[in-house]
Amino acid sequence: MITFIMPFLVGVILIILGISNMRGNISSLHSYHRHRVSEEDRIPFGKQVGLGIVIIGVGIIIFSILSVITLYTENTIYISVGTVVLIVGIIVGLVLSFKAMIKYNKGIF
Repeated sequence: MITFIMPFLVGVILIILGISNMRGNISSLHSYHRHRVSEEDRIPFGKQVGLGIVIIGVGIIIFSILSVITLYTENTIYISVGTVVLIVGIIVGLVLSFKAMIKYNKGIF
C-alpha cells in the first residue's frame, strides 16, 4: 500500500507548489528562472509554470488512485487508464512549463 501512498503524496506536494507558483511565488523554481524573469512578468510566468506543475500533480494523483482500484478489483483496465492519464499529464504539464520558460526567459536553461 505504501507504493500507492508515496506517488499520491508527491502529487499533493506538486499541486501545492504549483498553486504557490500561480500566486506569484516562484521561489521554488531554479534561481536562473527567478533572476531572468522581470518583476512585471513574475505573475504571468508563475501562473503558466504553476499550472503545468498542477497538471502533473493531478496526473500523478489520478494514477495513484487508479492503481489502488486495480489492486482491489484486479481489473487491469484501471492501471492502463491511469498510465495514459499520467503520461498525458506529464507531457501537457511540461509543455506548458517549457513554453512559459521560453517566453519569459528566452530559453529553458
